[in-house]
Amino acid sequence: MKRLFAVLLAISMVLGMVMISHAEDAVRIVLSDEGITVDGQPISESKKEAVYAANDIVFYLAGQDFTYGEGTEADGHTQEEADAHTVVHISEPGVYELSGKLSAGQIAVDIDDAKKDEDAVVTLILNGVDITCTVAPAVIFYNVYECSSDDEDDAAKDVDTSAAGANVIIADGTVNNVTGSYVARIYDPETVKLSEDGTEVEDADKLHKYDAAFYSKRTMNISGGEKGDGVLNINAANEGLDSELHLTINCGSINITSGNDGINTNEDNVSVTTINGGSVNIVVNGATGEGDGIDSNGWLVINGGSVTAAGCGFSGDAGMDSELGIYVNGGTICASGNMFDHIAGGDAPYAVFSFADRQKGGSAYALKNEAGETVAEWSPVNDFSILAVSGDWLAPGTYTLWQGETQLGYTGTSVMAFGGKGGGMGGRGGRRDFDPADLPEGFDPGQHRGDKGGRGGRGGFGGSSAAGEASAQFVLDENGGSFSGVSAYTAE
Repeated sequence: MKRLFAVLLAISMVLGMVMISHAEDAVRIVLSDEGITVDGQPISESKKEAVYAANDIVFYLAGQDFTYGEGTEADGHTQEEADAHTVVHISEPGVYELSGKLSAGQIAVDIDDAKKDEDAVVTLILNGVDITCTVAPAVIFYNVYECSSDDEDDAAKDVDTSAAGANVIIADGTVNNVTGSYVARIYDPETVKLSEDGTEVEDADKLHKYDAAFYSKRTMNISGGEKGDGVLNINAANEGLDSELHLTINCGSINITSGNDGINTNEDNVSVTTINGGSVNIVVNGATGEGDGIDSNGWLVINGGSVTAAGCGFSGDAGMDSELGIYVNGGTICASGNMFDHIAGGDAPYAVFSFADRQKGGSAYALKNEAGETVAEWSPVNDFSILAVSGDWLAPGTYTLWQGETQLGYTGTSVMAFGGKGGGMGGRGGRRDFDPADLPEGFDPGQHRGDKGGRGGRGGFGGSSAAGEASAQFVLDENGGSFSGVSAYTAE
């Protein structure tokens, strides 16, 4: 398995280097509220050009009746607000370098008949951009080559996305800011079927629905330059970074603040979110009332890099959420939330701490070895009741856990970290607005995720569990460990 992931990572890194080598041939788009230029010339308004500008943004129009779509009043925008946005259209394959500031606009990539065209590949080099869109995603890939299948029968957690048509490079030494909104589901008017009394929509095809500030309808790769020190900051009204099929992050620093899921890949039982390297930092502020840090409707695979994901602090959401399984093969992880999707496997050990009471965000937690030395520290931003961590510091041994100067203990433990391969998937049903403080004593929310049932193969935590007297000795084996009922420890 390690060899497979090494090969995939090597492919991804080679892909990034190939893209970087093409930077000299890139079309240079300089954004400005005073006037956008393309290779030094004012941008065209002709649709015949590879890059052109228009005021034709796709958005959810306010004031429509129930046959228009599923949006609420809060999801709607006026035509005047939409018309204030300039859309920079990219309509041909190639490499495009973006720099400058656009206070009301969108970058939209849309190549005709591209889904099955292996040459329909677009690479966006972010070279110091600041893009704000208040009515829709600030960056969107509508139509480029799709390198993978959305057929559930072909689905697997290990995917090679190197040929993807949607590619993003965060240029070395740059800071890039993307602030975006979303588009609620709009019906295709030709497919709307009403109930017999005409009071509700019984069926309708989707015409538009784009949930994230940075969005792709096709598989997307995000990489960095040779140094990998470029920064992409995403500030999202709803979700942050989405792909409708697969998303692979190879390097660079990505910081996401979102009203809902920080990262989402949304093809049920197919999508794979893969993190090979770089730094991913997610804070869900819960502006929509909920949100996971990372949410994959298929698999989540972490092979390397640093991942910090804080799910919504007041809803039943997780730092990491995956319908078909989370696989940790390397890297450093700190995921906090109020629910936990079990880690199904991988080469790297992990530890899960399920707290008896909700913890306040901002507090510092430290794991210390038998010599009293701190081996790892975390300070989750949001309130949480579940803390899942992994890193190369996680060696077998006996540890103590501290919140500031307060020593913590636990009352329950699961002796094996990795789940078995049999059984139903379990699920993530149940309430999404619960308060962990209301749960009965001894209840471990990390072991209870609702009863959705469905596809087998994930299992739960393997091994046996035990509950009894509180212990302050956190014993980790080669797989790590899981500990429930964590709270302040008082020696008998």
